[in-house]
Amino acid sequence: MSIRAFNNKFNVNSIWMRIHIDPLFMFTMVPLLIYGIIIVWSASNQNIGITEKKIIQVIVGLTTMILLAQLPPKIYEKYAYYLYIICVILLVVVDVYGQISKGSQRWLDLGILRFQPSEIAKIVVPLAITRFINNDFKPITIRRIFAALIFILIPTLLIAIQPDLGTSILVAISGLLVLFISGINWKLIIITLFLIILFSPILWFFLMQDYQRERIIMLLHPNSDPLGAGYHIMQSKIAIGSGGLYGKGFLLGTQSQLKFLPERHTDFIFAVIAEELGLIGIVFLFLLYLLLIIRGLILALRASSSFGCVIISTLILVLFIYIIINVSMVSGVLPVVGIPLPMISYGGSSLVVLMAGFGIMMSIDTHKKILSYYI
Repeated sequence: MSIRAFNNKFNVNSIWMRIHIDPLFMFTMVPLLIYGIIIVWSASNQNIGITEKKIIQVIVGLTTMILLAQLPPKIYEKYAYYLYIICVILLVVVDVYGQISKGSQRWLDLGILRFQPSEIAKIVVPLAITRFINNDFKPITIRRIFAALIFILIPTLLIAIQPDLGTSILVAISGLLVLFISGINWKLIIITLFLIILFSPILWFFLMQDYQRERIIMLLHPNSDPLGAGYHIMQSKIAIGSGGLYGKGFLLGTQSQLKFLPERHTDFIFAVIAEELGLIGIVFLFLLYLLLIIRGLILALRASSSFGCVIISTLILVLFIYIIINVSMVSGVLPVVGIPLPMISYGGSSLVVLMAGFGIMMSIDTHKKILSYYI
């Protein structure tokens, strides 16, 4: 490449490269964040306080993403184990001394900071498992798979006993996705699935709370207790079905504005979108998600290392799974497990951790790219 061609190419991308941000990923992500703020304003019954907090969460998330994007990918690979150990320690602390809210002990309150360590595990576990599986190009044996499952199981159990079934499932899925993407053969996949099936009775009888088992049972018979355990899903289905093609109009939803729909601005915000904006609003949301996921997969394909490829693929597929689980949960296809709709629902810890994952993804891509300009 000539010096003039280099200068032209670098000047066009210099700002984005210097802050290590992928512009296409950013321009797809920002409309989703704005969409989330608008929907939270409606779902919270125009509550200024909640909307302001949502805006602050978005600002903190974007700041976290930009800061983490500045760190070279080698940092994440080098310190993955240390981050895992810190995360496990925090999960033990929250299980012993954590703040209890709505019957669950999930929060650490440090005075100036209140957060859920379980959210951090969604990123730390994939980092540690990827570091372990792709370490020194050693072959992936049954022994290494078993050790990786232990790595996944420890934080999963610590989160499940809080209790937080939804987050524990997502943490387990994020770790298992690493194993799948890393290229283990089908024999090992079948063995892994077999071990998970063997563990299922322990989860059902010893780790799940009564209300969690009730939610799963209620999935099959929601009408059996419409004012009790089946209330959430019944009201959600009514909201989704009444939206039709165009919806009832922004701020005009009856289920949400009249407060029939529970957890409107958090877990069940998708039902608010369906009721007020209809199928058109849902399609627009899914289109933005699709563009973001496609861009993430492109970043994974052009990663220069196996560690980078696996991490980006895992984080973007976990985002996809978040979306599927939340939409299925709100629609009555899956039991209610308390998983927010990514980037749309109100919730600081989940949004900041998700944005942190985006920062790691762009760090892996842009640090490789900016070096290529000088070659």
